[in-house]
Amino acid sequence: MKTVLITGCSSGFGLATAEYFLAQGWKVVATMRRPEAGLLPVSERLRVMALDVTDAASIAAVMAQAGPIDALVNNAGIGLLSVIEDTEVAVMRDIFETNTIGLMAMVRAVLPQMRARRSGVIVNVTSTVTVAALPMLAVYTASKAAVEAFSASLALEVADFGIEVKVVLPGQGKTKLGENARGRMKLDFPQAYADFARGVFARTMAGSGGTLVEDVAHGVWRAATDPDCPMFLPAGADAVAAFEASRH
Repeated sequence: MKTVLITGCSSGFGLATAEYFLAQGWKVVATMRRPEAGLLPVSERLRVMALDVTDAASIAAVMAQAGPIDALVNNAGIGLLSVIEDTEVAVMRDIFETNTIGLMAMVRAVLPQMRARRSGVIVNVTSTVTVAALPMLAVYTASKAAVEAFSASLALEVADFGIEVKVVLPGQGKTKLGENARGRMKLDFPQAYADFARGVFARTMAGSGGTLVEDVAHGVWRAATDPDCPMFLPAGADAVAAFEASRH
């Protein structure tokens, strides 16, 4: 029986992915900053653990208790909708600490055991904003694009140890990413951008798009289990369309 460790399981794509792997008979280590009872089905194959990917001690504690990990799914992420001129540098750093540096830290933590076993899969969840640009997402997009570049290089670095690296790119869906980003947003947009920004904000918060959480869960499953899965896999109808358009 294989084990998957998934970050960012409190809602959205992470929660759906944890449910999917449980349904397929895997052991699941579902992590989130603040564990909540009742989010996932009761199962002897499930462990819910507190994890802050920006905290080295938190990562070390989880790795010490989780045991052998066959697949790592880096899903934890925070959003930001803001014009760059009005985005504090401290906020930019916060986005990169979770979305990029935290992901790299998780990879660094799991690699020794995967390398020793000469097997394992690392699945990094990014976004199709990296192939189809959207306004007011410059910092978020940069943090995800960095993950994709990191993943491509990492794959070459670990291939000889039997470790695979995959990237799943969700499209736009109704998750709590935008809702959770409100605390980092300034809703009193600068006057020069006000009308433009309000329109973008309204459309983005509506969560319009063709990606369901189930699409992403299935995409992550395929990335973790299908040896013929491409390294970069769009998940969701709008994600597939955006990804294919970017290739022409």
